Amino acid sequence: MVNAIFDQPTYQAAKSMLDVTVLRHEAISSNLANLETPNYKRIDVSPSFQAELKQAVAAGDTDRMAAMKPSLGVDYTATASNRDGNTVQMENELLQMNQNSMEHSLETQLITGSLLRLRLAITGHSA
Repeated sequence: MVNAIFDQPTYQAAKSMLDVTVLRHEAISSNLANLETPNYKRIDVSPSFQAELKQAVAAGDTDRMAAMKPSLGVDYTATASNRDGNTVQMENELLQMNQNSMEHSLETQLITGSLLRLRLAITGHSA
């Protein structure tokens, strides 16, 4: 019974995306910390992971979603805006951080909702 809640595709997708937002926040922090480091290359969550997660969500494959682990990689689409070879742009990173924070908040609310339903089923009251 309890496992059924945690095996739902929406719960597994939210949990996987929550892992992604935590890792992306670490990447953004690293990018901002290296803003003035010559030849530093911007990092982000691997695009292949994002594509695999979309496929798993579309298929409703909870086992695949649960097994997936996000990873970081160099963002090859980022280009250097000055001569030092650094591909980090502060405005872009701050925008990404803001968007990432909103996504994290949404995913946290989705997981909290699932856990509150579990609590209601166990105790018979929500609070």
